[in-house]
Amino acid sequence: MAWDMSVWVHSLAQNDNQIPTALVEALMQAGIRSRTLNLEAPKGTGVLFFKKFTPQLCELLSKVSHRGQEQVLAIAVSPIAMADSHAWRLLRAGAADVFCWQHSTEPLTQIISRLRRWAAVDQILESPLVQKNLLGRSLAWRSVLRQVIEAAHFTDASVLLMGETGTGKELIARLIHTLNPREKKKELVVLDCGTIVPELAGSEFFGHERGAFTGAISPRDGAFALASEGTLFLDEIGELPLGLQVQLLRVIQERTYKRVGGSSWQHTDFRLVCATNKDLAQAVEQGKFRSDLYYRIAAWVCRLPPLRERKEDILPLTHHFLNELRPDKAPIELDEPVRQHLLRRNYPGNIRELKQLAVLLGSRHVGPGPITLGALPQDERPTEESEQGDWYDVHFEQAIHHALDLGVGLKEISRIATETAIRVALRDEEGNLQRAARKLCITDRALQLRRANHRLTPDSLVSGQKISPP
Repeated sequence: MAWDMSVWVHSLAQNDNQIPTALVEALMQAGIRSRTLNLEAPKGTGVLFFKKFTPQLCELLSKVSHRGQEQVLAIAVSPIAMADSHAWRLLRAGAADVFCWQHSTEPLTQIISRLRRWAAVDQILESPLVQKNLLGRSLAWRSVLRQVIEAAHFTDASVLLMGETGTGKELIARLIHTLNPREKKKELVVLDCGTIVPELAGSEFFGHERGAFTGAISPRDGAFALASEGTLFLDEIGELPLGLQVQLLRVIQERTYKRVGGSSWQHTDFRLVCATNKDLAQAVEQGKFRSDLYYRIAAWVCRLPPLRERKEDILPLTHHFLNELRPDKAPIELDEPVRQHLLRRNYPGNIRELKQLAVLLGSRHVGPGPITLGALPQDERPTEESEQGDWYDVHFEQAIHHALDLGVGLKEISRIATETAIRVALRDEEGNLQRAARKLCITDRALQLRRANHRLTPDSLVSGQKISPP
């Protein structure tokens, strides 16, 4: 199915429509539909022109990008707007990229190229291949998936996946292999460096000839040969001994190796994906990991977020795991106290631990109706002291700190917090006002009034101009 490219174009540069109008015309010639930005319900990829940096600009970027969920290109029409650290602050506010129109020799081509790349990445991101295997709608997760998709599909660079245990590193490695556009692609070979027996490590990587050592009764291909023309995934590469690190570096650089007990050089050509739950940069400083190997395997680094950084994915993942238990039956629902427990609970094992808990809940649940607290085993039940956990954690405090750094005042922070709570409740309840009001602990009428009072308009954010297609 062809990807329908549509972007909004909005300008905050008053009395200066020449540049935005030129972009709209170029988009039309490139086969990309343009539209005006609906500030009450912003949606999709867009281009935002601005003439000066203000805290309101950051606020607007955060809103129209849905805090980075949507791709927004911020373009300064004046070099002054890019002074100091303004570009970095705009990126933190939600912009996908920032540049100055006057600093580019071909700004229209630059914009269109970015929009096409983002559209191609998002097409893959929303495909069943990704959505059915790597479930999650949180900003942290989608941001990582976009990085992975771009690295996998548009480059042949080595990828280093960093993350705690249970964050899905092998699933991501398989996605990278699947998205590799190489023609006549061969297999994905997985090798866990943490389980390799030192005496057999050479054979595991290089293979061996018959009689190379006791028990080598026939020749055997190693990982380098098996992964040729495919992908080699080295899990827990931080466990690799220094001696093997030297040999791996040589193979990566030269693409040749010898079997154990062999005398002839073998050629290999594979894409390398590595994963670790260790801080390899720190290991390099401590002399436990070779710096030259680190920079070879870390051409593209993707950090997979732990579950505590993507809490909005906990319930969708739980429902997914529960539905896997009984695919031919009606979905199992969760009672509200169970939902709250899952959201407040810690997951040291991340998604792997959540899946084990979901399977346990599903197996203990009997009869109709939702899963209730009785399905939780005794060791899952919180103590009286731990039951009242604060919902405002370090991430909430960081968000407030970030807003203050941007010059946002208390009144604006309160307003944005209210709008965000309403938006999240409505999204969670699929637009149902009654259920959203109950979640917010207010009446339906109060929710309607708050939506009306807090609805943003162009004038309430910053004076801007809508650019319509010619």
